[in-house]
Amino acid sequence: MSPPTRSSSQRARRVAHRLATLLALAAAALPTSSRALDLPRESRVPGGIAILDLGAAEEPPGSVVFNGHGVPVLKDGASWVAVVGIPLDTAPGKHAATLQPNRGDARRLEFSVTDKRYEEQRLTVTNQRHVEPSKEDLERIAREHKRIDAALGNFDPDRVPQLVLQAPVDGRRSSSFGLRRFFNDQPRNPHTGMDIAAPTGTPILSPAPGVVTDTGDYFFNGNTVFVDHGQGVVTMYCHLSRIDVKLGDEVATGTPLGLVGATGRVTGPHLHWGVAVNRAMVDPALFLAE
Repeated sequence: MSPPTRSSSQRARRVAHRLATLLALAAAALPTSSRALDLPRESRVPGGIAILDLGAAEEPPGSVVFNGHGVPVLKDGASWVAVVGIPLDTAPGKHAATLQPNRGDARRLEFSVTDKRYEEQRLTVTNQRHVEPSKEDLERIAREHKRIDAALGNFDPDRVPQLVLQAPVDGRRSSSFGLRRFFNDQPRNPHTGMDIAAPTGTPILSPAPGVVTDTGDYFFNGNTVFVDHGQGVVTMYCHLSRIDVKLGDEVATGTPLGLVGATGRVTGPHLHWGVAVNRAMVDPALFLAE
């Protein structure tokens, strides 16, 4: 058989190119519900994420609860998944969320959590008041704790969260999540967010769409913003030098929330970025696109 001519080879390449273009256009035209969902990286450890398969269905299979808090239930292609936040104080071993279907009895969604040893971090704070608060400070801290708990525990069933996030600020990201912290050699709770070092005044941008559910000046966190992204996914931004949003503001990806600062208990200017899922503070690094 004689080899193909140059013109026949060119026609074949044009046909292949047109076919690839048509396939790409067809894929783009598919309904959103048929596409795979962008999900955080799964890590079944304290402070991590468990992604539980709920099976294929047209309609949501029901609601899911873990540790008394609602869990995001999202469609991933033809199937539904529950994205469970695992609190930092979770013991290794077997655990279970609960699926309450639209009809019928509740069922357990079992999963295993493996141990993870977080390192220690020792910091020196010059303001001794932030290490040994006064009686008045402790009363303020107790009031603020209730307010923070309410903001982080918010659950909007009608808002579908985006679970792959942009970094809220440019800067050096520390791997500080989960560190057992000592301030002036006194033990404190583990670190529940990611610290991003940046100069005072650096803009902080919303990493995903949501609504501002609280802002304020907190004893430890300084100037803080909370953004609800839907179905129990909430982000918080602490130590700001300036807040640029207010309660009820709808924000898009890239909306300015405020500026990096050094308010509250800090050793220098940076952003403390926290991510909560079903009220569990989880590692923000699991949600970053890169």
